[in-house]
Amino acid sequence: MQAMRSSDPLVLPTPPSGQAGATAWVAQHLGDLTREDPAAIAASPRFRGGQTAADEALARWDATGYAKRRNNVLPVGRRGASGLSPYVRYSLLGLRRLHDHVAGAPAADRGKFRDELLWQEYARHVYARVGAANGRDLRYSQPRAQDPWPEPWLRDMNCIDATLTELETDGWMVNQTRMWLASQWAVRAGADWRAGEEHFFTHLLDGSRAANRLGWQWTVGTGTGRPYGFSRWQVQKRAPELCAACALRDACPIEEWPPERVGDAIEDPAVTGRDPDPVATAGPATVQRASGAGDPDAVWLTAESLGDDDPALRAHPALPAVFVFDAALLARWRLSGKRLVFLAETLADLAERRPVEVLRGDPATALAGRRLAATFAPVPGWRARAARLDVVTTHPWPWLARPHDGPMGSFTAWRKRAKVVESAAR
Repeated sequence: MQAMRSSDPLVLPTPPSGQAGATAWVAQHLGDLTREDPAAIAASPRFRGGQTAADEALARWDATGYAKRRNNVLPVGRRGASGLSPYVRYSLLGLRRLHDHVAGAPAADRGKFRDELLWQEYARHVYARVGAANGRDLRYSQPRAQDPWPEPWLRDMNCIDATLTELETDGWMVNQTRMWLASQWAVRAGADWRAGEEHFFTHLLDGSRAANRLGWQWTVGTGTGRPYGFSRWQVQKRAPELCAACALRDACPIEEWPPERVGDAIEDPAVTGRDPDPVATAGPATVQRASGAGDPDAVWLTAESLGDDDPALRAHPALPAVFVFDAALLARWRLSGKRLVFLAETLADLAERRPVEVLRGDPATALAGRRLAATFAPVPGWRARAARLDVVTTHPWPWLARPHDGPMGSFTAWRKRAKVVESAAR
């Protein structure tokens, strides 16, 4: 009997509701594609996937105090970070909804939170415009370390071990500790930042090539030539109990600031200065229907947009939603099982409100012969897959600020021309 190839399409049962059921479902149907053995797959103890969980998390969150407390690390009860980023990653919570949600918050908190939403939007714009070149074409190359560490993330350091444990167990960290780990890895230890970014991407429930990669580039000094330095001072300020309990507290290897160093200056990608085709970058501004293609028979969902507010889902409430786990891509990525459990929970939650079909294989093969409605996604992978499918109706991506054709070599340069789109009627 011929062995099944990873690209061969396979119809999967809809994931069951409940975290335990979703975990068992991933182990059975996708366990050969994860970084760990199927028996070791576990869900995040902190986050549940799905629109229902996203709505509940947003209802619980109060933006008051966000500006002052967003960088707090410990104790956990004093953190001000929203913890909503896993739901933003899959568009279970859209940037527009979050922007409007904090309209009544204190001015400083509202302004800071909206700044962070614009940073997320900026990351999407960079990735949509630069695409696969993002991460290779940098203004500055890898920072040079004079005394490379034998192990970039030395787990004898309590600050490193605690934050890595949170990443690898929960699939999430506050932004402050993301910067700590990235700076320690690339700036002080001199390890290749791309390898560190891959480790984040493997575990983060909110891991995306847009935001995750841009965050690492900012840390190593892309665009500014000023890498972010990490030392004991930050830990003592944001999480003093980590230092107090550290075995290396009397011989801290990061007691002083790291030496100021940057990589060699290299030429920017030309498209960071001007976008030659902003319409292609942003996608359609109105619903596009293929001429003579007929009506869609299903809504094609991708990991970029799984929420109930997905424009294609909202426009076609009677059609089944179809999601394909791209087996070849997942075999290459080897993500942590908790990320796939989060996705399985999200699909199970959606299936409580409308028909959902789940497949495994090559999307072009699995969806062959289907007439699809879909929402444009600002990632190169969506464009490549859509070109091989019969997408008869394409809905616009719900931008918070629609991409412009001007400079975006830095957040500041981009923001000068960014215009927040007015709220659309729901």
